[in-house]
Amino acid sequence: MRIDFRSSPEPTLGVEWELALVDRTTRDLRNDATDLFAAAGPVMAQPEKLHSELLRNTVEMVTGICRTTGEAVEDLRRTLSDVVPTADALGIDLYGGGTHPFASWSAQQLTEGHRYAELINRTQWWGRQMLIWGLHVHVGLPEVSRVMPVLNGLLTYFPHLQALSASSPTWAGTDTGYASNRALLFQQLPTAGLPFQFERWEEFESFAQDQLTTGVVDHLNEIRWDVRPAPHLGTLENRICDGVSTFADLSALVALTHCLVVDLDQRVAAGEQVATMPPWHVQENKWRAARYGLDAIVILDADSNERLVTDDLADLVVRLEPVAERLGCSAELASVNDLVERGASYQRQRRVAEATGGDLVAVVDSVVRELRAGL
Repeated sequence: MRIDFRSSPEPTLGVEWELALVDRTTRDLRNDATDLFAAAGPVMAQPEKLHSELLRNTVEMVTGICRTTGEAVEDLRRTLSDVVPTADALGIDLYGGGTHPFASWSAQQLTEGHRYAELINRTQWWGRQMLIWGLHVHVGLPEVSRVMPVLNGLLTYFPHLQALSASSPTWAGTDTGYASNRALLFQQLPTAGLPFQFERWEEFESFAQDQLTTGVVDHLNEIRWDVRPAPHLGTLENRICDGVSTFADLSALVALTHCLVVDLDQRVAAGEQVATMPPWHVQENKWRAARYGLDAIVILDADSNERLVTDDLADLVVRLEPVAERLGCSAELASVNDLVERGASYQRQRRVAEATGGDLVAVVDSVVRELRAGL
């Protein structure tokens, strides 16, 4: 099976930002995406940038093709600014977290459409548990032969991205003890989770053929890996990150992803053998970052060296500074250190819960306030 990769001559960016709909009063989820689309569409400058998702409690905002982190962030800010007044009129707030602290999965409604209905028909209880929201970052790659080496190299930095973005500590009213419960929930779907580490594009094509032939998927986009190629766009898509609630977090994560992918691609293009790690180390790193967040001790290489993730992030930001300068995102990359200093979303949510005696409504309030402050 041949899969054409629509190569991107420039390292362009595209960002997809999933947000939950919460009630202004109760702070529970609202299954009113259809009403929001109907009301917002006619007044939005670019209604095509607001998408539906699996459940009616979710909207996704997408950028156009962007060249810098700043451009992508401003694109999303404009869309959010268009949507918020309409949501206000409906008594809805937008919530940017990996999970909702207390919503019940059984009360959520499925978005109409054969694709979503078939997903739930197949996955049943686990599919209905998917009250999760994420941030997806696409980076354009110029050469199909470099896609899989770059993907494999990016997995070394999986825990760094997961820990920085972790925003889902609470599930169904209970603090799970994890920084990112979303990471472990999502991988329960049969085609989700960590990607296979193929060395050549032809191996990916063979894998995809097997998946289609055996009915595991009906379309390539049903391969829901944490990092995956998007052949029709000519991009590598990072789906590691939990949902985010501030433009500062958003900028840092987009810039870090952009710099990492471009740095890896340039090194592969220069003939360098990019370092990778055994799948068992990648899997362990995913678990450690989901469990401990920014306190995770992560595995650095195939030789099993370890280090505190925040220490490694500090050095990584310095190493990527020349790349960030070329990509026009030096300030945004530097803000990774600011994110660490103020605490990731999971830490900020826990601080609110502790200060309010475990009031999860107050936690939702805090996440909503962070998002609105960006406007």
